[in-house]
Formats: sequence, structure tokens, C-alpha cells
Amino acid sequence: MFARIYKPAKTAMQSGTAKTHEWVLEFPQDSAREVDPLMGWTSSNDTQTQVRLTFATKDDALDYAKENGIDAVVQEPKLRQPIIRPGGYGENFATNRRGVWTH
Repeated sequence: MFARIYKPAKTAMQSGTAKTHEWVLEFPQDSAREVDPLMGWTSSNDTQTQVRLTFATKDDALDYAKENGIDAVVQEPKLRQPIIRPGGYGENFATNRRGVWTH
């Protein structure tokens, strides 16, 4: 078996970093998907793609893969700089602003 261990990136629909702190172990798709002629649904005989395990640390995920004989490849995350303003969001509504607050 072959697996990929990675730390998920934030989605475009979220501004925070929720669901990006855990490491994920996933299996790639082995067989192509087929279209069911009756219903038009896509299906596959490969059930490993449904498995998605989460771990607190990268070492935990690697230990699990090693114990179960899974060849795993680790993809390191690309870290981004947090944008932190001195006053934060509340600065927009401060009463001691120097200039006029307009949109």
C-alpha cells in the first residue's frame, strides 16, 4: 500500500486556519472511476480512497504507517506569514481615530 501524509491548507472559503492543524494520511486512487450506465453515478472498486486518517503530529502519522506496513510519502506544508495588524479588526471602529472614517 502507498499513502500520502500531509497537512491540509486552508480553503478559499475560510479566513482562519481551522482544520489545518492536524496531519492527514490518505491513499491515492488505484483504479479509474466508472460511470454507471443506469443511474449515471460515478463509482469505483477502490475503497481505500475513502480512508482518511487524521493525526495530531507528523510523527504519529509516520509511526502508524510504519506499524501497519504502509509506504508513506510526507509532503511538508508551505507555511505562510500571518498578517497581524497592531490594532486588529477593532481598529476600524476606534473612537480615537485621527482622520475621518469613511467608506
